[in-house]
Amino acid sequence: MTPEEFKNSLKEHGIELNDEQMARYELYFKRLVEWNEKINLTAITEKEDVYLKHFYDSLTLAFERDMTRDGLSLCDVGSGAGFPSIPLKIAFPNMEISIVDSLNKRIKFLRELTNELGLEQVNLYHSRAEDFGQNKEFRETFDLVTARAVARLNVLAELCLPLVKKDGQFLAMKAAKSEEELVEAKKAIATLGGKVVSEHEVSLPITEDERFIIEIDKKKVTPNKYPRKAGLPNKKPLV
Repeated sequence: MTPEEFKNSLKEHGIELNDEQMARYELYFKRLVEWNEKINLTAITEKEDVYLKHFYDSLTLAFERDMTRDGLSLCDVGSGAGFPSIPLKIAFPNMEISIVDSLNKRIKFLRELTNELGLEQVNLYHSRAEDFGQNKEFRETFDLVTARAVARLNVLAELCLPLVKKDGQFLAMKAAKSEEELVEAKKAIATLGGKVVSEHEVSLPITEDERFIIEIDKKKVTPNKYPRKAGLPNKKPLV
């Protein structure tokens, strides 16, 4: 996907990007490739692949919801090289984003990147998601929480739902549909105060690769004991 195809494809979904925003995506791509030679950020480095599989893919979160509201807060758990939150922030500058990542090298990259891109209302936290979710300053404070991770849904739910404010949403981005995973996570999601409301299938242009966005509404306050200590959600997932 070329930058022009990226811009035109998004316009079909009501997302119109100006020249300044397009310049920011271009700079993002350049810095991603440069830093990737020093620290492992992504296996995807070809320009057309980055625009499709990172930038466009990240923005699919905005296809089904309004991201333009002033003060909308989004927390990206385990963001890595900034996906999906930084592409979303470039397209929707009024949102406030918070990124949580356990590797300080990635946080350093994101700090230098967001400063160079001139992005405001970006908060970066070097922390394990389990510890962050137990921090009273952040717990149940975000409108939207997302994770574009390979962990199973019952693990992601324990890391993310404690951060979602009541009546907010957890949006899990998955590369493959798994009814088994949804069934497996049902009890965990309910225990953590959530309810699965929908699952959207998104097809990437050109490659027709499928992506799935699972929407989970926060209906009740999460019990204080969740998330459990660092490492436990992965070792002993809620079932």
